[in-house]
Amino acid sequence: MRDLNGDDQVVLVYLILLLLIVGGSMIISSRAQLNKTLQQMAIWGLIFIGAIGAYSMRDQIEAAIYPERPVISERGTVSFTRNRDGHFYAELEVNGRKVGFVVDTGATEIVLSEADAERLGYPVKDLIYSGRASTANGIVQTARITLKTVTLGRFRDQNLPATVNGGALETSLLGMRYLGLFRKIEIAGSKMTLTR
Repeated sequence: MRDLNGDDQVVLVYLILLLLIVGGSMIISSRAQLNKTLQQMAIWGLIFIGAIGAYSMRDQIEAAIYPERPVISERGTVSFTRNRDGHFYAELEVNGRKVGFVVDTGATEIVLSEADAERLGYPVKDLIYSGRASTANGIVQTARITLKTVTLGRFRDQNLPATVNGGALETSLLGMRYLGLFRKIEIAGSKMTLTR
């Protein structure tokens, strides 16, 4: 119990109480059929153990189902799981809206696709595309913008410079302009961990 945080302890106590209530009501309601009652108690016990096991593995299960969702620890780290395509994906809240990014240590800037920029309220057609960037698809024009807020879990940053890619960019890129806000970037196996 010492290793569990407050929320985990509350859930464990709730599950124990639920098991006691269900088990107790089954024993009281069917004293005459003790064999059947014991079978039902065993089934409920297995369900209870399975629920505890699934709850204890919730971070791993969530990472497998939603690889773009970061796992944020109380120690100030954020971990991403590598997707099947070999990339790390992250979903951040930008100016109050969720935006999906490819985590790209090779990109200098935070780069938004025109679709994401438009969804965030930037006037894509009125931006001044005075910059140029070399990409895998060739040279593209870029426009400078400022992101009012960028939130990843409990980490919130304000007034971050970014660019809008004038080319055919499908997914926005989370480059070193953002990743550099973290003290350490570590990639081990299928995990990328950022430490503030």
